[in-house]
Amino acid sequence: MSREEKGRLIPGVTKLYEKVPLDRIGVLIGQNGKVKEEIMRRTRTIITVDSTTGTIVIEPAMPTTTALELMKARDVVRAIAYGFSPERAFRLLDEDQVLVVIDLKQYVGDKPNHLQRVLGRIIGEGGRARRVLEEMTETYISVYGTYVAIIGDYESANIAKNAVELLIEGRRHGTVYRYIERETYLLKRRRMRELWRNKI
Repeated sequence: MSREEKGRLIPGVTKLYEKVPLDRIGVLIGQNGKVKEEIMRRTRTIITVDSTTGTIVIEPAMPTTTALELMKARDVVRAIAYGFSPERAFRLLDEDQVLVVIDLKQYVGDKPNHLQRVLGRIIGEGGRARRVLEEMTETYISVYGTYVAIIGDYESANIAKNAVELLIEGRRHGTVYRYIERETYLLKRRRMRELWRNKI
């Protein structure tokens, strides 16, 4: 059996389940069902939405649908659930893009005042800190409820995740920005070296 055949799924047999907050169901479906239709078309899946419970079922639309396509559809659904616009969530359909989710409760517990303080540090005045993190790491960052979700390539998303964790720990914004500058510089250098190596 070839690798491609192994990646194929049998419609009706493999299903993935997700739970989406009820206030995000409308965004997932889109006007006249356009968003859901686009996810299904681009991932060759069937997505069933239960609007009363928020339960989402994702399954292959055809025998040639791959496990990767199924997981990509789930990633897009999850990204929308965590507050991203569909346009930003669709970035996950690119092969090298990942979704990283940080549950703030795991770091600071569920005391509302702790959570609010940490959320304020991550978002910043008028959303400035979040925007700076996005621009410096070339990622998308959504803060939804007690979750911080990040979309980007694997290395950049992890730099953004580490930066958010430093803010949660109480590090100064300037310290965190310097950390990002250093890490992104090293990442770019590493990528340039790999590029040169592949050309030789």
